[in-house]
Amino acid sequence: MKCFYAPETESHDPLFRLTYGKLQRNAEQAERAKLLLAGLDALSLSATPPPRAPRAALEAVHTTRFLNFLETAWDEWQKLPDAGPEVVPNVFPRAATSSYPETTLARAGWHMGDTSAPIGQHSWQASLRAADCAIAATDAVLAGDDAAYALCRPAGHHTSAEIAAGHCLLNNSAIAAARLRTAHERVATLDIDVHHGNGTQDIFYDRGDVLTVSIHADPTTYYPFFTGFAGETGAGEGAGYNLNIPLTRTTTDAAWLSAIDTALARISDFKPGAIVLSLGLDTHEDDPLMGMKISWDGLRRAGEKIAAAGFPTVIVQEGGYLSPSLTTSLQSFLSGFMAAKRHALEPN
Repeated sequence: MKCFYAPETESHDPLFRLTYGKLQRNAEQAERAKLLLAGLDALSLSATPPPRAPRAALEAVHTTRFLNFLETAWDEWQKLPDAGPEVVPNVFPRAATSSYPETTLARAGWHMGDTSAPIGQHSWQASLRAADCAIAATDAVLAGDDAAYALCRPAGHHTSAEIAAGHCLLNNSAIAAARLRTAHERVATLDIDVHHGNGTQDIFYDRGDVLTVSIHADPTTYYPFFTGFAGETGAGEGAGYNLNIPLTRTTTDAAWLSAIDTALARISDFKPGAIVLSLGLDTHEDDPLMGMKISWDGLRRAGEKIAAAGFPTVIVQEGGYLSPSLTTSLQSFLSGFMAAKRHALEPN
């Protein structure tokens, strides 16, 4: 299986995070990449730097003004008096009649949905290269590969068309799905990150050509809090094409794997030409964000189930945070996934 990783993404190593009123170190640290690369190495998989993708691939899901903001935000922020080292908004628009602002400080509030995705000096370039990984994996699948893996960081599934949030800047999974749509009439996204894929949902919510499915911790008590409920099923032409499966934070393997079966059945009914798997490993019981209690065997079996569904698959890395278990979590999932793919190719 082809894998893609861009070392330039390590230059994004954010510091700021506000949790329960306390300043803490951001969870989306560059060290995550080393742990994930070690997981690939354990499976004898090598990661290739992706080529540079055209901006049009990003514009398929993101607004021009959002991309312009990400590109220029840090430089403009440094012009503010006594500016901090990262772009972190301190005001957010709420009125329905809000007008697009002219100042950098106000635009930060407009384009950033919370304080957990700070923009540093190299965040734009890192985000571009993360998107390049997703695009390269998509192109591999479009060229005939049955699956490909993109080691993307920063992650992307919380970012909508023009609002970044939750450690995410560019929505790599949505970019991949939009690119698959250039060759397939229908595409599905399956998000198994412990957090609801609210950005991906928002981007495709009124479309019937992209089915979005997310299995995640119940947002009643877990990020992103305001979306991810079962009643959100799509709107307009997208009515019925969004499926949320919220689970309790005490969820263990059996219930989680059953939810994956439900998700795959809906995807099978939809008959997509290919799928994007938003692979969050933060469901694991050792993950520091404590969203679920999934074992390594559960991750392996999830990989088997998703591969056995038989769809060409672009695997895009989402969450999974600093823990000694992160390496084995990726190894477990991909070992199950690749074993099932190999079995499918064996003669009967």
